[in-house]
Amino acid sequence: MKRRGMAALAAAFMLAPVQAAPAPSPAPKHPNIVILLADDWGFSDVGSFGAEFATPNIDALAYAGMRFSNFHAAGSCSPTRAMLQTGVMNHRNGLGNMPETIPDAHRGQPGYDTVMNHRVVTIAELFGAAGYNTYLTGKWHLGSDATRLPEARGYNRAFSLADAGADNFEQRPIEGMYDTAAWTENGKPATLPKNFYSSTFVVEKMIDYIDADRASGKPFLASINFLANHIPIQAPDGDIARYSAMYKDGWTALREARAKRAAALGIVPPGAPMSTMATTPDWAKLDAAERAAAVRVMQAYAGMATAMDREVGRLVNHLKASGQYENTIFVFLSDNGAEPINPFSSTRNRLFLNMQYDTATANIGRRGSFAAIGPGWASAAVSPLSGYKFSATEGGLRVPLIVSWPAHAKIRAGAINGGLAHVTDILPTLAELAGVPGHGGSWKGRAVEPVTGRSLVPMLGGAAGSVHGDDPLGYELSGNAALFRGDYKLVRNLPPTGDGSWRLYDLKSDPGETKDLSAAMPDRFKAMMADYRAYAKANGVLDMPAGYTADAQINAYAWEKQGKKRAIKAGLWLGGGILAIVALIWGWRRRRRVRTSGSR
Repeated sequence: MKRRGMAALAAAFMLAPVQAAPAPSPAPKHPNIVILLADDWGFSDVGSFGAEFATPNIDALAYAGMRFSNFHAAGSCSPTRAMLQTGVMNHRNGLGNMPETIPDAHRGQPGYDTVMNHRVVTIAELFGAAGYNTYLTGKWHLGSDATRLPEARGYNRAFSLADAGADNFEQRPIEGMYDTAAWTENGKPATLPKNFYSSTFVVEKMIDYIDADRASGKPFLASINFLANHIPIQAPDGDIARYSAMYKDGWTALREARAKRAAALGIVPPGAPMSTMATTPDWAKLDAAERAAAVRVMQAYAGMATAMDREVGRLVNHLKASGQYENTIFVFLSDNGAEPINPFSSTRNRLFLNMQYDTATANIGRRGSFAAIGPGWASAAVSPLSGYKFSATEGGLRVPLIVSWPAHAKIRAGAINGGLAHVTDILPTLAELAGVPGHGGSWKGRAVEPVTGRSLVPMLGGAAGSVHGDDPLGYELSGNAALFRGDYKLVRNLPPTGDGSWRLYDLKSDPGETKDLSAAMPDRFKAMMADYRAYAKANGVLDMPAGYTADAQINAYAWEKQGKKRAIKAGLWLGGGILAIVALIWGWRRRRRVRTSGSR
């Protein structure tokens, strides 16, 4: 009853008329910047890229601005976030790997800090120096010590989560991965409100920050980092119920339907070939209970995306009401492709999670639940691409990007650009659009890593092709690696996604990476291999230990944390037991002395 009452109250609030805003303040000379960073959204997880679930507010930004259909991030969250913050490649900014996925042999090696290092300048530092108010809400995951939290890296106000993820309804960590949900505000431990829902909260807090400084007349840089749709998949009941009639045909049918929509929208070439991934389970072989749980988790996933989109709309409406919308640049992107890991795949994990959460099918997506879409639905979320998060496949690296600046001639409204673009390009693009000077490799008297990204402004204006031209663009994370050059991609994926062999694809005609051209184009293959070796050497890329996989490393990380926690508890129990025994002996001796003394 309490949940239904809260849901009704929330629905009433969303339908209530918008309150009159204060009189609009004069538009600042420089544009405002809003970065909307989604977590683990696949390539076609937005309506304007092919999704069947509702994202009308993000779609409105897409049709008012430009969609990039060949935009690449990293295969995992932290490396992408560090590149977005700095415009510097991940091995140069400290995120050669993440704390949860780095093998022990790489810890402490140059470029493998697992946190954003101090040799880079963040977008907040750059824009702050140019007179901007700078704010961040939501997931950070770039370092948790006092020198690495957002307010130490240039943000005036920040309410952030230091971990990869957390519960969306309460101040609770991902059980087994973290001991606490490490939320802080301006560097100090913070307590979440009782009516917390992650997407709602990070937008509400951002609106509070923007409004608090409106009188300053300064433009703002607002970085909103959603937990949606990271594990655990959770959404308000009403948003899940919206999709109660959907997804009963399974993930293969959804993957095919999305591919057709993406082609009809002009996001991918018509008739582009598409593979069936070996890790995709056969829907027809699932029993009734397995299908019911699978349908429910995808309904919750869709509800989680729609709930996030609604909050994007609330922010946009607030900026319109306060007269700030027209002079605001919006950037929407995802940090990597869809998450394929099924945390329930091993007996040990399943037993542990069943003890920590209510995992009944009827509770999937609700408060107290823990769920993930797994490789089946992830294959649909990245449709028509191949592969997922963690890998160097297009399904792992290619994500939606939308850039919008309402009524501004520098951006072709409604256009789709198919030229290669990269997450390191965002910082120089925004700096050029806003008239903010770069740092040129020197910051406050010290040498720093130069920005490696390139401004996308020519592409935003309608220029054909990519600002990267035919220059090589390298990438590596957890042994999965790629080298882009023009329309071609050289790629290697380690097990379980691949077999460790290098392959060559023409992404313009084959974005699904179905036809290996390495034998047909030996000269290009050889030249691009040389390009990759040069990139790896220049960036200090290390070879992975034999048998390494990212998902196995995450499990090892989690169970190591649990082992330490159990050891501490056992130590406390043992210590408490010893103290109790000592106390009993001491008490017995004291009573004996008293009795002996009395008898004398």
